[in-house]
This record gives sequence, structure tokens and C-alpha cells, in this order.
Amino acid sequence: MRPFSYIEPRTRAEALRLAHEHPEARFLAGGTTIVDLMKSDVMRPPMLIDVNRISGLDAIEHKDGVLHIGALARMSDVAADPAVRRHAPGLSESLLFAASGQLRNMASIGGNLLQRTRCLYFRDRHFPCNKREPGSGCSAIGGENRNLAVLGVSDHCIANYPGDFAIMLSALHGVIHLDGPAGERSVSANEFHVAPGATPQTETVLAPGEMITAVSLPTNRLSAQSHYLKVRDRSSYEFASVSVAAAAQFSDTDGTIQAATLALGGLAAKPWLVERASSLLVGKLADDQEVMGRLAELALDGAAPQSGNSYKLPQAKAAIARAFQTLSRRHEGDQG
Repeated sequence: MRPFSYIEPRTRAEALRLAHEHPEARFLAGGTTIVDLMKSDVMRPPMLIDVNRISGLDAIEHKDGVLHIGALARMSDVAADPAVRRHAPGLSESLLFAASGQLRNMASIGGNLLQRTRCLYFRDRHFPCNKREPGSGCSAIGGENRNLAVLGVSDHCIANYPGDFAIMLSALHGVIHLDGPAGERSVSANEFHVAPGATPQTETVLAPGEMITAVSLPTNRLSAQSHYLKVRDRSSYEFASVSVAAAAQFSDTDGTIQAATLALGGLAAKPWLVERASSLLVGKLADDQEVMGRLAELALDGAAPQSGNSYKLPQAKAAIARAFQTLSRRHEGDQG
């Protein structure tokens, strides 16, 4: 690890001033991603700005139909919060399926949204990587790519976003709140991460010196019937090969779907929101295999699998159907 400066501001204004004065500095919360990458010499910030002592950034509250979660709230606290479990159970599930209990106790919500890819070529400086060193090439194309992206890829990068929380947040139409030199602004969760295109080193819409301050999402019957399904090689501490963030509102009379939303993880460099999922599913039953097949075709349209990850397509198709069928069974249980 290379030498770096470390400072603990006490206010948000002080933290933002430091970030503005030191453009290469990085904010530090739980440190579960950035410290790891610094040890591997993948990231080399000359200064870490520890934001943990800034008050007011870890609150979790539900008010006026909006769930508000501070960026410094720890993953384990958010997963266990009664308001989150009641109004957005899929959000709680997405956190409980992520990492280990020890890491969830350390990792912040803001840091979780900013975690970097687990592509082995990005994390090993012996290999070319356009994300780490623009213009050097993508070793994963034609290399080891078993768990990498099949959607939204480019000739410059096929790495996938490894997180879970952001996938569910996108499905529930969440908002990410930012603060920086130009003031406060809000970005939809679906627009926060960006596809690689020709500039895979740019992963989010964060401007220089900006920090995440909170996330929020509307709560309603749809969010209250949400589910996060994570498919992985082993049941503990493993990243998704495919994940499905789904929510559905069902008719109390015939069980048909009245509204729905769907986002996929493990398949792209960002949360993959399926925009037309609701219009396709309205009036249909979750057990209708033909409908679920059409939904999968819509969700996976444009997929470009590599030599080692074509298995993700049938896996995603099965996971999408299973997620909505799980929601349907839950609704039936509530009705019974």
C-alpha cells in the first residue's frame, strides 16, 4: 500500500471542501471496498476523507410514504430496520444476501452503491484493463469471463456490477441523493450507474468532489410486495451469477398482476431495469409460463454472452419466473 493522508472532518461542509481542494482524494466510510483495492494497488488515492464522524448521515426513517436511508447507515442496520422490512422487504433481502455478517456490520449504504467490479483482470495489475488503465485493453474478452456481463457490454469492457442493494433500489424506483461543489442534487437509482461504452473507467454519474448523502424510495403496495432472488455458486458470501429484483401488486379476487417492476443483477455493469415489465405482466398470472417466457425474452434482449457465461441466459430466465411465482405465493398466503 502506498503512503496516503488521512483526515476526519466533523461536518459535511468541511468534507466537501477537502474533496474540492484535493480532487484525487476519496471518501472513506466502512472501507470494505476501497481499503481492499488500495492494498492491491488498484486504487491509489493520496488522501482519505473519513466521513464517519459527520452527524445526520446514518438516519433511517419512514415518513409521508417515503423511506429515507442515510448514506452512513450500515447494511446490517438497514436490513434489520422494521420500516424497511415492512415497506420494502426486497430491500432487506438484498442486503442480507450480500457479503458476510461482519462486512455488513462495517459497510455503509453509500459505500455499497460504489463498490467496484470483481473482475479478476481489474483487480490484478499484471493484466491489461480498460477500466483500470483506459486504452490498455480488456483481458476478459477472450479470457476468463464466466461470471461477467452479458447485457450492455462493449468492445472495451464486459465487467459486471457486483452489488445487490442497488438492483433492488432500481427496481423500486429509488433515488440517490448527492452533495458536492455545485450543491445538492438527486439522481434516479437506475441512472446512477452507467454502461461502459468507450469509457469503462466511468462507472457512475458522480461528479468530482461529490458524495452520496442518502437514498430514498416511495413506499406503496408495490414496494411492500417486493422480493430479491440471488442465484450464486454457493449459499454464503458469494456474488450473484444472476439476481432478480421483483415487485408485484396482485388482484385480491383472481390473483392476476395489477402492477409490477423488474431489475436484474449479475448480468450488466449496472442495475438492469426492465422498463416494459409492468405493461407485459398486467392482467396475467405469475404461473403463466408463456408470459414468463416473453418477459425473459424482453429482459434479455440484446444479450451478448462470451465464451464462458452463456449459461447465464437460461439461468436468468428461470430466476425471473421463480421470483414472480414466489411473490404470488406470498400474496396467496397473506390472503389465506
